[in-house]
Amino acid sequence: MDEETRYEAVSSRDARFDGEFFFAVETTGIYCRPSCPAVTPKRKNVRFYPTAAAAQTNGFRACRRCRPDAVPGSAAWNVRADVVGRAMRMIGDGVVDREGVPGLAHRLGYSSRQVQRQLNAELGAGPVALARAQRAHTARILLQTTLLPVTEIAFAAGFSSVRQFNDTVRQIYARTPSALRAEAGTGLGAAVREARTTGIPLRLAHRGPYAAGDVFDLLAAHTVARVEEVSGEPGARTHRRTLRLPYGTAIAAVDERSAGNWLDARLHLTDLRDLTTAVQRLRRLFDLDADPYAVDELLAADPRLAPDVAARPGVRSPGAADAEEFAVRALVGHPAAGELVAAYGKALDVPCGGLTHVFPEPDVLADADVDPSLRALAAALADGGVRLDAGADRDEAEQALLRLPGIGPATAALIRMRALGDPDVDPYGTPGAHRWRPWRSYGVRRARRRQDGQPQTTAPSHAPVTSRHAKSSASTE
Repeated sequence: MDEETRYEAVSSRDARFDGEFFFAVETTGIYCRPSCPAVTPKRKNVRFYPTAAAAQTNGFRACRRCRPDAVPGSAAWNVRADVVGRAMRMIGDGVVDREGVPGLAHRLGYSSRQVQRQLNAELGAGPVALARAQRAHTARILLQTTLLPVTEIAFAAGFSSVRQFNDTVRQIYARTPSALRAEAGTGLGAAVREARTTGIPLRLAHRGPYAAGDVFDLLAAHTVARVEEVSGEPGARTHRRTLRLPYGTAIAAVDERSAGNWLDARLHLTDLRDLTTAVQRLRRLFDLDADPYAVDELLAADPRLAPDVAARPGVRSPGAADAEEFAVRALVGHPAAGELVAAYGKALDVPCGGLTHVFPEPDVLADADVDPSLRALAAALADGGVRLDAGADRDEAEQALLRLPGIGPATAALIRMRALGDPDVDPYGTPGAHRWRPWRSYGVRRARRRQDGQPQTTAPSHAPVTSRHAKSSASTE
């Protein structure tokens, strides 16, 4: 898009472009999302930026009306497999907060200077500024949904000092942390009292229509006992699962029913520093950063899929909350995954209903009495021979998987689609799927449901059974 087209989107308050770019007004010093309801500024006063961090770096503060820092990220990071796309996914997963820019660069296989230069050239902000914008957003959530002391919030959000936290909040929101907390309104007291017992309340924003029923059907069909569960009636279900995170564990609950362009969620964290990472992993699981307008426009051109697109706009291609966990589940099958949790999973310090464990870590399975193929995969995940983190190179990961015993092309493609969030994969060899590129993952999701009139519940028929505990082949998809 050129700048005139962007200005037309701002003038029409087109929400389809929220997160794709931001605009700032020089006369007010404020930046907004394209759909901001405020009076449209004069063209000569408007500047455009590819990220919120770029607008902040240039001295603009976030609009109080449209909250531009809370919009879904650009759908480009959900698709792109280049260095910038991989870097953005890793920054979202909290790598810069935990490992700094050198750690990010090492994971990407570039020097810190190269990463800095590429991000600045394309996004108008470097990795530090991008991570800083994310920390500020996390801090605002904690200020407005919990009664945690400001000092705890500062370090939980990833800031290195309270002074840095205060300065950043003032610069980005033009208010002090105390003012941000007070701004939550008269209902805050009840909300934070509830948050103490029911977790941190969140709204996970998504772009455009969202066919939540399909996602919850898939999750409900393949829950692994002790690790995840789906409760409630269709249309009002809640998905709950445990998460293994860098600093501790968590229990996440996400509701199917929504009153707006978001999914309501709650997080119970053993360490608040994991908030940003947990949110990003839920976003990948529920495919909340996709662009349904672009996907549905292309798929609707296929006569086979057009009726389904018209009837159910916004079908998503779910990812995985834990990529390494999904790889193991794809290999061993559904029943065997439950047996692995019972035998090798780590028990939660405080169980919550049926959720009692987190899925076993790769290094535990690498030394376990399981099938050699599973041990080989677990060892490769544990020692870095196979990388499935947020910034992994998808082609390299697939080739590394194919070199392991027991993993064929269909299983590797399934892992690529779900664990690595690739939007252009067909693990099933669907006839005519080439016409759906670059959205084959979404096309096969619709095509397979259309074939049998119900959510797809079987893995590729030749997916191997590798756990010694497994009795029969099982589905993971």
